[in-house]
Amino acid sequence: MTQLLKDQVAIVTGASSGNGRGIALAFAQHGARVVCADIQPSADTKGYESDIDRNTVELIKHMGGDALYIRTDVSKKNEMRELIAKSVEHYGNIDIMVNNAGIYIGLAPIVEETEDNYNRVMDINAKGVWLGCREAICQMKKQKTPGKIVNIASIGGIAGLIEEPAYCASKGAVVNLTRQLALDYSPFRINVNCICPGYIQTAMCRDMFDDDKILKAVKLATPYPRLGLPEDIGNAAVFLSSNMAEWITGAILVVDGGWAAGEHFFS
Repeated sequence: MTQLLKDQVAIVTGASSGNGRGIALAFAQHGARVVCADIQPSADTKGYESDIDRNTVELIKHMGGDALYIRTDVSKKNEMRELIAKSVEHYGNIDIMVNNAGIYIGLAPIVEETEDNYNRVMDINAKGVWLGCREAICQMKKQKTPGKIVNIASIGGIAGLIEEPAYCASKGAVVNLTRQLALDYSPFRINVNCICPGYIQTAMCRDMFDDDKILKAVKLATPYPRLGLPEDIGNAAVFLSSNMAEWITGAILVVDGGWAAGEHFFS
């Protein structure tokens, strides 16, 4: 297999589970040295990973790759700054930043959603991406070399999802932040793109998939005859981080099995 990211240094936030784990493993398979950032090294036990008892760094090293874990709360400015500094100290530079870390706190209409829950979702899903972009761009400009930033949003960032007001607001912010940064930093050869995953088999979706009614509705609304996998998001992130995507910036890549292409009936 061609290693599209050979010797590149990539940071992936939320790398311990789900899409972040899928992205980190895909990067390692394509030759990248991967900094796995998360609040804990172990995977979420609600996830679907067959090797859930092994952390992402272990898996990468087992395949012969190079990886480093750095504990990081993406909502904290100082911790994001330290993440960049420690990564540069260990590897010398940063070529790729993937702002993947995010949370979902369940269904609730806006009149029932608490302000505390809204603030928590926005802190991690929106502010965390904003901080990650800012710190990575500062480092990439200092290096004066091309850089790639990939933000992970959601189909909830381009379409409304029933009873997910804070989540949709946070992911919509990620989508438009991506477009804005692409305008400002294209002259520096820093590409900023975004992936909007559909319904993926991760711990985040476990509660929904365990509800037969919701799972049936999701499958009916997804034209492709299977649910998404973290590997699908990993493959998309590899492409956007590679030289094959050199002239792509400000793009919103929807990876959802066709969900966003159709009409959705959840009654």
